[in-house]
Amino acid sequence: MPLILGPRRFPPIPCPPANTSASIALLTSVGFTQLSAHDYVKAIQKLRPDIAVGMVDLANKQPGSKRRGKMVDRTHAWTRDALEQLYGDAVAEKDKSKSAYFAPVLPLDNAQQSLYLDDLESEFRWDISGLALYQSASLGFVPESLANLPRLLFSEPETPQAILRDISLGADLLTTPLLGASSDGGIAMGFVFPAPAPLTEGKSERLPLGIDLWTGDHTTDTSPLGEGCECYTCKNYHRAYIHHLLHAKEMTAWALLQVHNFHVMDTFFAGVRESIQRGSFEQDVQTFSRVYASSMPESSGEGPRLRGYQLPANGPNQPRRMPKVYGLLDHAIQKYAEAQSEIATPDTGASGLEEHGFAEKL
Repeated sequence: MPLILGPRRFPPIPCPPANTSASIALLTSVGFTQLSAHDYVKAIQKLRPDIAVGMVDLANKQPGSKRRGKMVDRTHAWTRDALEQLYGDAVAEKDKSKSAYFAPVLPLDNAQQSLYLDDLESEFRWDISGLALYQSASLGFVPESLANLPRLLFSEPETPQAILRDISLGADLLTTPLLGASSDGGIAMGFVFPAPAPLTEGKSERLPLGIDLWTGDHTTDTSPLGEGCECYTCKNYHRAYIHHLLHAKEMTAWALLQVHNFHVMDTFFAGVRESIQRGSFEQDVQTFSRVYASSMPESSGEGPRLRGYQLPANGPNQPRRMPKVYGLLDHAIQKYAEAQSEIATPDTGASGLEEHGFAEKL
């Protein structure tokens, strides 16, 4: 399995500090910091990954015209300098990097980054081994002279249908946050590619893309997570056991689900490669869309505790990080207050009570 090195995780963590002309902001285990372009190149030289993704200046929100200009200029300069330090003429042959460098393509129109793309086609062409893209639409913007380079797409497809669409547009390598999100939600994936035989006449219900193991249907279900699945989880455990682990908040539940979902996704991509080799990919995609539901099932439970990088950034009006765990105590206080309000209390003082013959004032 190839080792891919990038400057930031994906999906990226929005960072309050802004990027600079020489560095990008990122979140580490000890807080926010700046990673300089120089230090990143040093990391490539030291770690020697199979694929190194070039540093790119991305905005946390929709950039304005000035911000887009900065994005292009910075990414252009970082790519030029990195290629010079890794593969330039001044570098001795034995010291030149063996890592494949994937040059970033910004999520902008070609006209907005035309100078940068021109240099990728001419000046940088022989030093780059692939392209890193950050939105599906960019797959259609790749210049013809760079079309033969492999394309690594950093996107967040929510369904396998979206993954297939990106592949049909030209993506060769993809990120799949869907896999981890499904495992965290207690969803066991259950799709294959190519899909099984199309639905018979009169049967309109499509097959689900996964099953929610939080539901009570699986309390006593001793069948594997996927019919015929050969993964470690399905060979050794069943749905009832995973259902129990989820409700017991055992971390083993999410680990076993991740093993299963990795196997499903691995088999899915193996089927995609075989389909492309057979020349039946487009037909298989259409069949897949007819057979399976168009969205992943909704999770009815809570995932594992939020990890540090999943927590919202500090600031005003932020939602609770975790649900309140003392709800029963609050409920008891409310009940006590209601009980006190039901006790009969006089609406007059001691003198009034004495006038009514209730008692004698001492």
